[in-house]
Amino acid sequence: MIQTNSFKLIVFLLFLVVSGYLNAQKSDSLSQQFLMNIEIRPRAEYTSNYILPPNDSIDPYFYITQRNRVSMQYLREKWFIKSDLQEIHLWDEANSNSKVGSINFYQLFLETKFKDINFRLGRQNILLDNGRLFSDAPWAQQGRAHEGIRIMKYTPHFAHDFFFVFTRKYNTSFESAYSPVASNKYKYMLVYNFSYNSNKNLSFNSINTVDFLEKTNSETLYTRATTGGRIEFKKKQWYYTLNSYLQFGRNQKGQHLFAYYFQPEVKLSLPKTTLRLGAEIISGSSLQTGKENSGDFDVLYGVTWKFNGNMNVFTRFPADVGGKGLVNPYLFALFPINSKLTFRSDFHLFYTQYSLQNNLNHTMSKFLGFENDISIKYVPIKELEINGAFSFYKSTDSMTNFPKVQDVEKLSFWSYLMVSYSFNAINFRRNKK
Repeated sequence: MIQTNSFKLIVFLLFLVVSGYLNAQKSDSLSQQFLMNIEIRPRAEYTSNYILPPNDSIDPYFYITQRNRVSMQYLREKWFIKSDLQEIHLWDEANSNSKVGSINFYQLFLETKFKDINFRLGRQNILLDNGRLFSDAPWAQQGRAHEGIRIMKYTPHFAHDFFFVFTRKYNTSFESAYSPVASNKYKYMLVYNFSYNSNKNLSFNSINTVDFLEKTNSETLYTRATTGGRIEFKKKQWYYTLNSYLQFGRNQKGQHLFAYYFQPEVKLSLPKTTLRLGAEIISGSSLQTGKENSGDFDVLYGVTWKFNGNMNVFTRFPADVGGKGLVNPYLFALFPINSKLTFRSDFHLFYTQYSLQNNLNHTMSKFLGFENDISIKYVPIKELEINGAFSFYKSTDSMTNFPKVQDVEKLSFWSYLMVSYSFNAINFRRNKK
């Protein structure tokens, strides 16, 4: 049940957005726009021999989630207000009747402009570069957001973004699994993003982050830094990129941290096919690292399915690889059938950087398994998008060290069908007089 005070707060905030728009229509002669968009996004998923939240024990497991999102934005010459209110429903085998997974604001912020610098205050998504370290998590029904202030300055070739964000004690009335801020681990975080685009063949992006992590069951704060960037080069149908980051300081356990991330990739774009060949190396800790030190790289708040497979077998680092790092060579093949239909097939090989040890302290193979993701995207009209996929994962004996695969002798399956219908309920614009 939703607490009365929380419900009143939601209604009050919506009233402020709408009433602000109506009042502005009477008093403001500047160019302005009010837009209300409604999205309905149900998704059915099926898993077998594979444990994925919200499931924790049932196999096979079938469930349906649905996101209902109402997005409103009001735009003036120097003001921008945005509100994304979402409600997430969940149906599964244990609950034949639907239940509310979450009612929450995905985004709720105010943005203003002073000279050539923009300031944004409130709850907002953060999508930087290719989404590896910071993403708005579009696949997740709840998305991902952060709370704080963003300062932006853009020119034709350069872009600067500075963030100060924080976490606080959130209302426990809603299911945390479907909250857009529940996965944030920092107490405070500073982020500086710099981008350069030559508008020709070369571009560069750099992300520099300092986050202050609170030790479990303690008020002690540890400081961790992440720095690096990605360079891109394009020439005719070829595309090359190199992504690399260093991470140092202290982690939430208080260990001294020195870790790295490395991703080379090459892409070939043909008239009817796009091929991407690359690899990800996420560092881990060896037996010689010692208990006071760590080599485990944390991918912060980026997306994992986009890089490490749709099944999200490896999504929490270092937990999902036992702290031994991950090496993931991949090949993605994209086949546009026509302007409305696209077919895609992704191939992944997974290895640990360092060997695992079983319960008898015997060394296990570094090879963890193979994943293939086959997906289809169909857009019959502008407002409607249909996505479907089938994925399987073939494990090795080394996966007995991890809980996601129940029987390493059998294939693990995951599939989904998702329909997204989005339309503008109101789109009112008044030009400057």
